[in-house]
Amino acid sequence: MGFVVGLVIGLIVGLAIIVLFVRNENSRSKLRNELAATVAAFARMTVEDSRKILPEKFYPSWVVFSQHQKLTWLNQHLTKIWPYVNEAASDLIKASVEPVLEQYRPIVLASLKFSRFTLGTVAPQFTGVSIIEDEADSVTMELELQWDANSSIILDIKTYLGVSLPVQVKDIGFTGVFRLIFKPLVNELPCFGAVCFSLRKKKKMDFTLKVIGGDISTIPGLSDAIESTIRDAIEDSITWPVRKIIPILPGDYSDLELKPVGTLEVKLVQARDLTNKDIIGKSDPYAVLYVRPLPDKTKKSKTINNELNPIWNEHYEFIIEDVTTQHLVVRIYDDEGLQASELIGCAQVLLRDLEPGKVKDVWLNLVKDLEIQRDTKNRGQVHLELLYCPFGMENGFTNPFTSNFSMTSLEKVIKSGANGTDAIENEEAAINKKKEVIIRGVLAVTMISAEDLPIVDLMGKADPYVVLTLKKTEAKHKTRVVNDSLNPVWNQTFDFVVEDGLHDMLILEVWDHDTFGKDYMGRCILTLTRVILEGEYKDALPLEGAKSGKLNLHLKWMPQPIFRDS
Repeated sequence: MGFVVGLVIGLIVGLAIIVLFVRNENSRSKLRNELAATVAAFARMTVEDSRKILPEKFYPSWVVFSQHQKLTWLNQHLTKIWPYVNEAASDLIKASVEPVLEQYRPIVLASLKFSRFTLGTVAPQFTGVSIIEDEADSVTMELELQWDANSSIILDIKTYLGVSLPVQVKDIGFTGVFRLIFKPLVNELPCFGAVCFSLRKKKKMDFTLKVIGGDISTIPGLSDAIESTIRDAIEDSITWPVRKIIPILPGDYSDLELKPVGTLEVKLVQARDLTNKDIIGKSDPYAVLYVRPLPDKTKKSKTINNELNPIWNEHYEFIIEDVTTQHLVVRIYDDEGLQASELIGCAQVLLRDLEPGKVKDVWLNLVKDLEIQRDTKNRGQVHLELLYCPFGMENGFTNPFTSNFSMTSLEKVIKSGANGTDAIENEEAAINKKKEVIIRGVLAVTMISAEDLPIVDLMGKADPYVVLTLKKTEAKHKTRVVNDSLNPVWNQTFDFVVEDGLHDMLILEVWDHDTFGKDYMGRCILTLTRVILEGEYKDALPLEGAKSGKLNLHLKWMPQPIFRDS
């Protein structure tokens, strides 16, 4: 009987082991199939699929996605034909760049010309190509290029003292992206009417200057002046949106030429929490703004001494040629007097992100280098108000002073007809007209309440009140003191007579009232642009310079525009 029982138990255990083994093998086989399917799916993934799965902020610093295709075949052919390209292109480049060099010639020099210009024997290398989705009647191609040249370029420099200096430009290293536009597409060989070419992006451009038979450093400032002139000439002659047009078939290609398409109105309001670059005292910040980094198109603010939270409230205007690719760059410097200014940080705004005809209020984080995307160090922030107005746009904001003027920019007073169709001819007249008009009115500010103010008293409370100041006229009002409250309610209205609304600001400072003095709690700074545009609005503003807190207020604008006396 025991034998039978043991046999049955053995059979059952054996069958159970066999069943478990088979199930385990089937499970492992299924996992292997799923893994193989996953690997195959990853093998079929495109760059766009990868970007959807993993956001760009999670990429390691060494991961780079590129849409460029390799051009080994093109480099091989270019190397063979480079001697002929060198001979043909050298004269063309010399003829086109020389007038621009003369235009940006330093004032200390009498003339600046090429005495010799050849591209050398080393052909540039194209490292990638990409096709840009653009208009239906054109093909746009971008070629990434790297060139360590052995060019022979000699500048003939003459001073007003009659001294002639041959300066050699050597050790040229260049990396950038060239854009080619084939437009318009036609049904006649070679199937396009003209070719436009431009330097779309200048990633790196290094070179050295050497006086033949001498040392250029013996003349102070000459090397920097010539280097700046060369860079400005390249920027103005070939860097996008400037483009060179080569007609292939007969026709009118004036629509391909560089033309202004609108204006960008920029108000540099303030900056906060700037990095201190001085050992003793605080930085003396000023701002440099540009869309195209040329001397006559770059704007510079005034310097605010010994301040890490400067208020500028300055207005600038830029002409825009291509809103899809251009951007506004802001660079904040510490003024070091006679020494070179030190960069605190920089930021940029892509113009394609702006809604035409609508003011955009932005705080931008400052970074050390615009090319470095993962800069997390806090260098401060800069506050801008931006308005992009395409030429010919009507935004419906009418000046109540007269029907002969329409408000189409931050200045809001441009004479009818000077807002687009004849932009180039009327640009100067329009700017002068804007300077003649003051946006005058009465600003009614209702201080409603504050919430979650920071604790400044030892008892865990505060006795807050608000001082309201109009910056230009220094007109002031003060709310009543609310005792023992971090969430005070005032509901008080104050009227300010504003003499120049678009260039004034309202500063709201919150103080804690004490018997023997007062404690600063924070502030809010706002321009009057929004209330002038909207008429009135209600908002909650975060308190600057405080760990917590916000102010609830209501603003109303009653316009009374006037003209300045001539």
